[in-house]
Amino acid sequence: MISTYKYNPKAYFVLTFIATYALWFAGAWVSFQDGISGLYMLFMLPGMMAPFIISAVMTIVSKNHELMKDYVNRLINPRLIQLKMLPAFFLIMPLSVLASMVLSLPFGESIYQFQFAKDFSFSSGFVPVLLLLVLAATFEELGWRQYGFDSLQSRYNLFTASIIFGILWSLWHLPLIFVNNSYQYEIFHKSIWFGLNFFISIIPMGVIISWICIKNRKSVIAAILFHFMINMSQEMWAISQMTKCIETVVLTVVAAVIVILDKDIFFSPPGTRRQGNGSQNTGGRFLRLSCLMKSMQS
Repeated sequence: MISTYKYNPKAYFVLTFIATYALWFAGAWVSFQDGISGLYMLFMLPGMMAPFIISAVMTIVSKNHELMKDYVNRLINPRLIQLKMLPAFFLIMPLSVLASMVLSLPFGESIYQFQFAKDFSFSSGFVPVLLLLVLAATFEELGWRQYGFDSLQSRYNLFTASIIFGILWSLWHLPLIFVNNSYQYEIFHKSIWFGLNFFISIIPMGVIISWICIKNRKSVIAAILFHFMINMSQEMWAISQMTKCIETVVLTVVAAVIVILDKDIFFSPPGTRRQGNGSQNTGGRFLRLSCLMKSMQS
């Protein structure tokens, strides 16, 4: 967040939603048309890139050199990533999924969920699913974690900004339920409750990924890596939709623990909060969080 620049969150999110919705609803229509349905990704990919494109344009148009310098630094500087945060990168989501699978067993869910999935849970036209997961993590965070989230932080503390972002991020995915063969389309046709769970689950994920970014000195690379771990953790195991509902509860607990452990960062007023800098408490806090998650599995 640059103090010498006045952010405009309303303009950013309105433009992002308009661009994405227009492209994705067009893609949804194409996905049901015989003969051309395979071309729907020609609309979906630019829609996914909209947060990044609008973020870059608003940064350039600002003509604020400090803002542009910060934009580039957070995008390309790997030294912003704190080594003590690496366990959080690679353990939070897999442990959350494993805990959810364990908790699902008393509710009658299959032990075979612990097997690695043989295939992805959705199709993506002519774009390989793995590549799509990489692109989604990359382009979303290139936009959200630059101008987008900074504009919210300029007006709210980290906790409020994270909740608002989580809600907006969730609603941003809404057109996907109309896209033939998309993950969101498939689960909504299984059960509206499973579909609603997908959108609710994004809110605690938004809090967690905001924390990851802040603790790594707002590194966009860190946000991209963790976002990709979220995507892969959802696809790695053959987990059921009922288990994913339990996972939403687990992630909410994880997010709440993170907020409690780092309340000084989350509730400091805008402009005065301490940015995450890999302090000596980070390793201990994450160790306590990992112990809590492991106890949920036992």
